[in-house]
Amino acid sequence: MTVTREIRVSDDYAVTQVEGGTGNMKEPCPQCPWRMDLPTGVFPPEAFRVSAATAYDAAFEQFACHMSGIEHPKTCAGFLLRNSVHNIGARLARSRETFAPVSDGGLPLYPSYRAMAVANGVDPADPVLEPCRADNQVSRPASSPRRSRP
Repeated sequence: MTVTREIRVSDDYAVTQVEGGTGNMKEPCPQCPWRMDLPTGVFPPEAFRVSAATAYDAAFEQFACHMSGIEHPKTCAGFLLRNSVHNIGARLARSRETFAPVSDGGLPLYPSYRAMAVANGVDPADPVLEPCRADNQVSRPASSPRRSRP
């Protein structure tokens, strides 16, 4: 697994995105932002704005688990369970069978990246959320451009 981006979003938090390799959390961690049973607002809204691209159609970068750390990064279980079907990086890892099986552990998870981001303070009309594609969404919104890989 390769860290592709680490972006400081506040004095206390940075967002880490990963690509390829192996390694994922097997269940949402005790502080997973995908969990609906935890308080919102722990992470600043900017963290969700910066990570939104992991939910874009045909993205390669994956939403990393913040608890796994930058030295041994792992893909977030909540992301794999709720918003990774259209992520090319996650699809490639699944096809190579490099991800361990993932379970929600009976925990309630947000149904999509957009729902999680909005619950955590991102304005629903924020343009960064428009291209987000949920796992159960057949196609991206008509007005959303395809994101080309840098």
